[in-house]
Amino acid sequence: MIDEPAALGELARRLAGCAAIALDTEADSLHAYPEKLCLLQISVAGEEREEPWLPRDALIDPLAPALREGGAPALEPLLAALRSRELLLHGADFDLRLLRRACDFVPRAVFDTMLAARLLGESRLGLKALLARHLDVEIVKGPRKANWARRPLDRRMIEYARDDTRYLVELAAILRAELSRQGRAAWHAEMCAALVEDCAQPREVDPERVWRIKGHNRLDRRGLAVLRAVWRWREDEALRCNRPPYFVVAHEQLISISLAASAGRRPNFGKLPARRREGLRLAAERACVLPPEERPRRLKPKASAPMSGEQQQRLAWFKKRRDAIAEELALDPSLVASKAALDRVARDPERGAETLMQWQRELLLDI
Repeated sequence: MIDEPAALGELARRLAGCAAIALDTEADSLHAYPEKLCLLQISVAGEEREEPWLPRDALIDPLAPALREGGAPALEPLLAALRSRELLLHGADFDLRLLRRACDFVPRAVFDTMLAARLLGESRLGLKALLARHLDVEIVKGPRKANWARRPLDRRMIEYARDDTRYLVELAAILRAELSRQGRAAWHAEMCAALVEDCAQPREVDPERVWRIKGHNRLDRRGLAVLRAVWRWREDEALRCNRPPYFVVAHEQLISISLAASAGRRPNFGKLPARRREGLRLAAERACVLPPEERPRRLKPKASAPMSGEQQQRLAWFKKRRDAIAEELALDPSLVASKAALDRVARDPERGAETLMQWQRELLLDI
């Protein structure tokens, strides 16, 4: 486990000469709020071993006191080495967003093995299944609810973390070769570039929508005012006690409290601690007495304009063409074009085509 700046610098220097770098991350999203980057796993091709392809791997502890004191800057030597390389990841979306938030890190390029498997028509996309199929390697299923912020990590967690990158270099090489053989390497590169660009953009939070959790459409305006108030109370409480909001008070209970309060009934707070029951009760009571003009309105669903007969015919034609192409290529039809994409193309072929990737346009529109 690398937990000091000197060792981190040495790793960064070694990575500078590596063409293939596999990367994964672990966070404590089930145990803390907001979540933290708790572990970085890195593997490179181990050229000194008997099996030339077998990766060497390293674990970096961003929570170690010597690294944590400087925050993201303490990791900068490593991040600089990673930033200029193509990184190999499996299901990169979560890792890229976590690294963007935690370290303001955006890679130059990635090779996502899950996306590669999708483009090759694989039916089972999990890392365990892909390793078993392509490398005849069996990895142990990891502890799904482990707290990665705890130290020291036990042996099982360490092995699980290493397995996330240990075989990615060889797996990526196999999938890359197959993508090239089938003429789909450029498709994959375009998808990975779009993923990097999308994950680099901070997600904007709409304050009028973020608290409208599942079930909010059952509430009238008074009930919505209560839901907004108790949701905000829960958010503050989650930050105070460093616990994920759902584990402070479940979504379903917030809806139940809002329904009861808006109907003039006493909410059932269940087995919540007394302090939390009191906080929720006060928040709900204050919301109930808000004047009508200060209560949130119910949001009307965004309805698309009805399609003309010509547009409906185009949609049916594009769907039939999309499905035929997908069947011929042994791909999930939504990969060729999603339902929303088909709708846009049917309504306005020129503008709709601009929302497709180049390889999708070539397949679907022959352009």
